[in-house]
Amino acid sequence: MMNITPDLLKTTEGLVKAIASVLDEKQAENIKILKVEKQTSLCSYFIICDGRASTHVLSLADHVEDTLASLGEKPLHTEGMKEGTWAVLDYASVIVHIFDRQNREFYNLEKLWRDAESVSLEDMIVS
Repeated sequence: MMNITPDLLKTTEGLVKAIASVLDEKQAENIKILKVEKQTSLCSYFIICDGRASTHVLSLADHVEDTLASLGEKPLHTEGMKEGTWAVLDYASVIVHIFDRQNREFYNLEKLWRDAESVSLEDMIVS
């Protein structure tokens, strides 16, 4: 089990670490972390990943939301939590995009935000 504590969630980087770790633990695929604070005032980071099927997409979104909520951190807004093709969890400074493969390729957020700094997943995983 990961060592995610409420204290970790007090900083934006800690929130990124917690979310990335939860997604990694639940076998999200192709996890990308983009530091977008220089490109937009919307948030500081995007975390983008995909699930193998719609049930996996929903499971990933639910697990992130449930794990963080158990530590007192709830998203400001969620979208797509029923369809299973693209779920969005908005934690103000961090926005999580969880796609199925087809929609990940179609929307290609990494290309859209190609000027953003890419952050190493390995540096963000909490053990």
